[in-house]
Amino acid sequence: MPRTDAALPTLCDTAARLSRGELSPVALTDATLRAARALNPTLNAYITVLDADALAAARTAEREIASGASRGPLHGIPVSVKDIYWTRGVRTTAGSRILAEFVPDEDATVVGRLRSAGAIIIAKANTMEFAYASVHPDYGPARNPWDLALATGGSSSGSAAAVASGMDLGSFGSDTGGSIRIPASFCGVAGLKPTYGRISRFGVVPLSWTLDHTGPLARSVQDLAVLLRAVAGPDPADPTAAACGVPDYSALLTDTLTGVTVAVVTDCMGADVDPEIRGAVEQAARVLADAGARVVDVRIPGFAAEAMHALMDILLPEASYCHRAWLRTRREEYTASVRTRLEAGTRVRAVDYLAARETRERFRVAMRGVQERVDLLVLPTMAIFPPPLQEYSENGRSDEGLSARTRLTGPFNLLGQPALSIPCGASRAGLPIGLQIVGRDFEEACVLRAGHAFQLRTDWHLRRPPVSVGA
Repeated sequence: MPRTDAALPTLCDTAARLSRGELSPVALTDATLRAARALNPTLNAYITVLDADALAAARTAEREIASGASRGPLHGIPVSVKDIYWTRGVRTTAGSRILAEFVPDEDATVVGRLRSAGAIIIAKANTMEFAYASVHPDYGPARNPWDLALATGGSSSGSAAAVASGMDLGSFGSDTGGSIRIPASFCGVAGLKPTYGRISRFGVVPLSWTLDHTGPLARSVQDLAVLLRAVAGPDPADPTAAACGVPDYSALLTDTLTGVTVAVVTDCMGADVDPEIRGAVEQAARVLADAGARVVDVRIPGFAAEAMHALMDILLPEASYCHRAWLRTRREEYTASVRTRLEAGTRVRAVDYLAARETRERFRVAMRGVQERVDLLVLPTMAIFPPPLQEYSENGRSDEGLSARTRLTGPFNLLGQPALSIPCGASRAGLPIGLQIVGRDFEEACVLRAGHAFQLRTDWHLRRPPVSVGA
């Protein structure tokens, strides 16, 4: 059963303690590393822990803060990054045998911006092989702190397990079909897939260049806003990073959603959604209404099924193109499931790829029509609860299973819109339920405002899993 005596500290709460001098970066980082040593053998959330580098950075942060040279709310805060983000001088495996010894000579843009903001990079989080089909046996799966026999879900699995258990205060993952939001839902934390182009992907091992997104996971929506603000904005090293400036999240300071129209996507609330999940999402919509939102229903016929078919016809060939050189020269180093999927991508016809791109544009037009009338969409993050851990193993994955698991998240990768998952309930067995909130392009502030208003009125994000710091 979850711990209910005390919630794990949030990033923002911890940052306030650091700024008041009640806690030092060195003491905080040391405690975080001790938590990693205690929990990682069970959860397998981290591939590499940066003990010496993290403590050195913490000592620097401590000196700077003591001298009055604060860099902002992330100064001295321990975070992790998924092990597909380049880290200068530290290996970046992408959960693969092919990159097992790859040591970048520069940081990913996100990592560099986190360091500039004073954050302490303490670990590289576990991931499926190349964030794709299954877990590589060289690394093994991350385990769900709510039930060690269940999957953490998606490729940002280590990030979600680490945040949920208290091993760190925030993490950055990636999301090509739901790989931030699905683990966030399964592990009971907040996860944001920002608008395509909001955050640079330079120095992030690619999978699909038109579907990949990078984004944060944390314990609260306020924490996500702090992390997003630190890394968002244009980057000359990534042509897709939009020159849209750094967003203003001052709207989070309000607890009202007056003037905001929220639409429940009824097409995504059918019989294939677990009744406990459907009930939690319906109750969440009532909470948003209590916060002042106007709540309506909306239908987008065929959206999930057609969008997922198009997504797969884009993802498969783009991934195969990214891996074309290794498929020729290091084919046997892939696990069989990843190799099979990469080879399948080479057989997708150009006309099918182009038809999928056309379907994407058609849905973008349709979605713009819907979002002229509503500010936000709400729907479940997942239709099911976490499956057994072995379903994410080498022999447990299938394209049919992938499509089924990502059918409520993948469409928003196809369209590139900002999508947030936050805890909104729990099953009778105590497993977290995720609410997905989707906004217009580059309107993360509205999405986060709604998530924050929900968390001000509920305590689902404060529940502590059985496997966590101090448990």
